Amino acid sequence: MKLQTPVDVGRSNVRISLNDKIMLLGSCFSDNVGEKMSQLGFDVCVNPFGPLYNPVSLTNAIGRMASGFPFREEECVRMGAGSDMICSFSHHTAAAREDSATFLADANAGLAAAHDFFIEADTLILTLGTAWTFRWNESGETVSNCLKRPAAEFTRERLSLANAAAVLKSVVFRFTSGRVPGVKPKKFILTVSPIRHFKDGAHGNQISKSILLMAAEAVCEAFPESCVYFPSYEIMMDELRDYRFYAEDMLHPSSQAVDYIWERFCDFALPENERPALEENRKAFLKSRHRPLMFGGSSKSNSGDFPQH
Repeated sequence: MKLQTPVDVGRSNVRISLNDKIMLLGSCFSDNVGEKMSQLGFDVCVNPFGPLYNPVSLTNAIGRMASGFPFREEECVRMGAGSDMICSFSHHTAAAREDSATFLADANAGLAAAHDFFIEADTLILTLGTAWTFRWNESGETVSNCLKRPAAEFTRERLSLANAAAVLKSVVFRFTSGRVPGVKPKKFILTVSPIRHFKDGAHGNQISKSILLMAAEAVCEAFPESCVYFPSYEIMMDELRDYRFYAEDMLHPSSQAVDYIWERFCDFALPENERPALEENRKAFLKSRHRPLMFGGSSKSNSGDFPQH
């Protein structure tokens, strides 16, 4: 009996290598995969501003890293919900600090490191989470995070297919063509996050994901030599459609699902001749996590599985 509908991922013409510098940006699924890549010996930089969900926030972050232009006092924002912490609309709330000076020092140190990595990076892996954006009414800017401020300060808007495709095409064109002095030309791997966004219900989630899927398709068609799509969303929906592959919230993939999608990604993008080195790195990582517990002269180790994401 056939008990699955396999997704044919094929072989990518944009490859990743253990010798490459790889930047991962996007939803928290980027964090999941980026952590795994770091554990396995890849040289990665993952979401230096925190998770990013929509194409506009992604492209804004890339532009900031490319320029390295420091964050300024006027970009400091006091968080809402009774918090006295300071952050910016470009950052996740995990970057918040007690005062502007501390926030700016930490944010600009992180930006400087991300800039140095970005200009030398070979490949950008972008995970698109949603087509919905939040625009701060006071300035008109699209924010990466609302910082728990009152909802009335923002206008929630869904990107059209044309807008989503245009912003992604602009950043791919800019950084694959060598038009930015001092920045190494990039290759891009796009994917749509398998995490479901149910704020707008099942139908609303599908509309949002469909915009992202069509936008990614348009970008890859425009830049076939330097931009490819990996079907992580489709693998989750079709191959892993059973709820045992979801976390307790029934929206995020479980660690087992992340492992499975990662293996399919390796089939897609990793050269076969690097598989043995990757396996050696995996064994070395598991060995580094070994903590013997002595019971009457014998030792037992903790589980060799990857940690929960």
